[in-house]
Amino acid sequence: MTVAGLSRLLTCRLAGHAALRMRRSYSKVSPVILEQLQIFEHFAEKRASTQTAEEKTLSVQLVDGQKVKGTAGVTTPLSIAQSLRSKGMIVSKVNGELWDLGRPLEADCELQLFTYDTIEGKQAAWRTGACVLAGVLESVYGAHVCREGVSELGLFCDHLLENGDVSFTEVEERCKEAAALKIPLSRVELNSTEIKELFQNNKLRLQLVEEQMNGPTVGVYRCGNSLAVSHGPLLPHTGLLKSFKMLQLSPVTLAGQTDSQGMMRLLGVAFPQEKDREEWEKEQEEARRKDHRRIGTDQELFFFDDVSPGSCFFLPKGAHIYNTLTDFIKSEYRRRGFTEVVTPTLYSTALWERSGHWEHYSENMFTVTSEGSQTYALKPMNCPAHCLMFEHRVRSWRELPLRWADFGALHRNELSGTLGGLTRVRRFCQDDAHIFCIPEQLQEEIVACLDFVKSVYQVFGFTFHCLLSTRPTPCLGEPEQWDDAEQQLERSLQHFGERWELNPGDGAFYGPKIDIQIKDAIGRQHQCATIQLDFQLPIRFNLQYVGRDGQLRRPVMIHRAVLGSLERMIAILAENFGGKWPLWLSPAQVMVIPVGGSSEAYAKQVVQQLCESGFMANLSDDQGATINKKVRSAQLAQYNYILVVGEKEQDSGTVNVRSRAGKQLGRRPLEEVLTCLTQLRDTRSNQDDF
Repeated sequence: MTVAGLSRLLTCRLAGHAALRMRRSYSKVSPVILEQLQIFEHFAEKRASTQTAEEKTLSVQLVDGQKVKGTAGVTTPLSIAQSLRSKGMIVSKVNGELWDLGRPLEADCELQLFTYDTIEGKQAAWRTGACVLAGVLESVYGAHVCREGVSELGLFCDHLLENGDVSFTEVEERCKEAAALKIPLSRVELNSTEIKELFQNNKLRLQLVEEQMNGPTVGVYRCGNSLAVSHGPLLPHTGLLKSFKMLQLSPVTLAGQTDSQGMMRLLGVAFPQEKDREEWEKEQEEARRKDHRRIGTDQELFFFDDVSPGSCFFLPKGAHIYNTLTDFIKSEYRRRGFTEVVTPTLYSTALWERSGHWEHYSENMFTVTSEGSQTYALKPMNCPAHCLMFEHRVRSWRELPLRWADFGALHRNELSGTLGGLTRVRRFCQDDAHIFCIPEQLQEEIVACLDFVKSVYQVFGFTFHCLLSTRPTPCLGEPEQWDDAEQQLERSLQHFGERWELNPGDGAFYGPKIDIQIKDAIGRQHQCATIQLDFQLPIRFNLQYVGRDGQLRRPVMIHRAVLGSLERMIAILAENFGGKWPLWLSPAQVMVIPVGGSSEAYAKQVVQQLCESGFMANLSDDQGATINKKVRSAQLAQYNYILVVGEKEQDSGTVNVRSRAGKQLGRRPLEEVLTCLTQLRDTRSNQDDF
């Protein structure tokens, strides 16, 4: 037997021993689960018997440039991490693909190792925690687990449980006990036929797995006496998790259904150490303090009402932020050769059938029926309408590239359980644009889009990195077309010069894309901007232009957004700034406070001049409050600047300036202050002083 075979046999035996310990610690395994485990082991043995690759030497390139030798089918990322004495590594990437630490390497490759402090590390820990939780719910509480996984918030487990309620504290302790058994996690890639056999007695779980499959196979892991479907790697064993925190228990409504039918989602977080939990709790407290929903209420920016679920009502101050962001992007459009178009909101289903969205997306669309039983749908995206505009008349190569921007309202029928403040809504607006160009213009257009993103994010102070998402399985289009498009995107990223990494298999079914992830002031990652190539809509709409040679040619279509959803970006910015909006974006820019009745007329004159210069300025007219109280109230209301005026200021045409942070900027001539404020606003500076 080869070394690789011995390694796999040892892993199976360890898993068996851990399963035995689990069986002794908890209740007996149900016949259905026992049958699933037997089928899983059958598939695992079948895979092991066919994996007899030659154990040849391979070379591993590390991020720091160091090269390490290994043996194909034997050397693992974990063994390399141990040889380098790298501590805390819990997951890896091999040639840009997420990889289990205990999974043997197969050929020469580039290797990255990640700790819990990274997104990759947290997701691997949470996926493993979800497996532990699923096992506890099944073995201890007798639940029927339907799905486990991770979200931006942590891990979750969707399940059916007869008695319903569970004690969070008890579940946390049970998970901690189970994880302490150091149960190894063994993985097998199964195809759709094998998945059907594995979950033949759990129809709901089978349905959910099939809906989630985005390729020919999916990873199934054994964790003791439970099985978990995971779309990413797990930790080598459960003992690397030392602490659990349960957060929420809520009903889950599946697509196409109107109620949860008893399915509940238990949401939680898992940590390698207690100190990680303590740090996370501090971060959560900070996040609660900066929650955009609290800021929106405190500053009277927006609200939601059940008369239009998932649709935001922007109050005057919120509308100011909304419109300022829109004006910012429009000013960039003018500099970059984009022109704005206006398109309808309601379309016949014939358009969506032509674009392909009706087949794949109709359940997420709001529909209405008009006279003659004609069905119409509110648009969830702008691209089909822009294709109609392109084909409206014959186009020449001289017109390309065409860069069309659209700020129309979009509607998507998100499930009620997924709605949350401004981050996920049903009615929203994107800084959406589509570029139609000839193939030779593609790379230049992609680089220009990336530069657009960079210049906007620099204004907000965001750092970012790019992900090149390549072809998924299945996908539409010819392989040669995908290869060429991916190569052009890669060349564009290399020319752009910012940090980027490969994200294999995560492209859209109609073309590869570049996703841009930003990091905010409190270290959280968000994906807002995206640049997507589309081969299919130009084909579906038979879009053509007359080339230089007089022949009809097919244009390339680029989908592009920088802010993404304006609603979601406002939520991100509110939390990023903690409600302390920079002057150019602030809905409360200047508060003028008169000292004494005789100076009130001058204070009103100052407010008028500020308003005429385009600033959001107000007069503090609370007659019963002291000066100190007025100043403090203005600071709590997050006014960027407070101008105090009395008789001396009135006589000299000056104002006494204080910043929001309480810094005294002194008595300044009003004209000088107006000039400084105008410069801060027009340069979109994030500075507080002048």
